[in-house]
Amino acid sequence: MEPKKTEARNRVEMRAENDTRIVVMVGEFDMETSSELRTALDPEAPGVSRFVLDISAVTFADSTALSIMLQPALNRPVVLAGEVQPRMARLLQITGCDRAFAAAPNVTDAMAMALPGLRGELRDGDL
Repeated sequence: MEPKKTEARNRVEMRAENDTRIVVMVGEFDMETSSELRTALDPEAPGVSRFVLDISAVTFADSTALSIMLQPALNRPVVLAGEVQPRMARLLQITGCDRAFAAAPNVTDAMAMALPGLRGELRDGDL
């Protein structure tokens, strides 16, 4: 008997531009399908000062995926880029997590955003 072939329900693409990690999320993300997302959004990733998440092609996300998305936001800016699909927008809204992320219409604008430091960090020009 041949092993059952399953079609991938999602895809995670990751690239770096300077000190920003850009993560493109496509498809459905839940407890069974979020391991690649967990790797891409490692909150301890060295050399990363900001995460940009392109979530325009996310068709479903559960609390596991949302938790993974929130982890790096504890100590680094996370910008959600792209048009947020209705299901994802509702999840962010009802959980209050929409306030944890900055938002931009696309990855290019997200990369250009000036973001404040977190946890009282001072940056040049703050004094």
